[in-house]
Amino acid sequence: MNTEEYLDLVDESDNVIGSEKRTEIYKQKLHNYRVINAFIVSNEGKLWIPRRTAHKAISPLALDFSVGGHVVSGDTYENTFKKETSEELNIDIDRVSWKELGHFKAGDFGLNCFMKVYEIKQNDVPVFNPDDFTEYYWLSPEEVIDRIENGDKSKGDLPILIKQLYLK
Repeated sequence: MNTEEYLDLVDESDNVIGSEKRTEIYKQKLHNYRVINAFIVSNEGKLWIPRRTAHKAISPLALDFSVGGHVVSGDTYENTFKKETSEELNIDIDRVSWKELGHFKAGDFGLNCFMKVYEIKQNDVPVFNPDDFTEYYWLSPEEVIDRIENGDKSKGDLPILIKQLYLK
């Protein structure tokens, strides 16, 4: 984790009120910072769910969103979505079909921070960065939840968002 990466801190309305080092935010267990998450969804409704690498500081070897990342200080959700999708999956969002699924606050449904969540429609396996992910699965939303409920590790917000966005 880059100790010099700063993230914006936001108020209840998601307005920037300051910034702090990412390491300090996690050390202080703050929740008023921003991230993006996205799901790749096939025409069959299957989610592309990768497994994080073992060296990740947060949730090593856990199931993850198709793409995710922190919004660095001064950046926007949309720019972060574009950058992270390119870096992690080698996907140019200007060349694929995508949409915003929601804008959530920390605490909504038990979520850890402020976030925008996106969906990319794609049937092909992305050319993922092996520094981020070790393997992947095409799973229905129910199959992802079953794996997690049966002991497979995941990032904390993953099952919350799958239940809210795909199983309601």
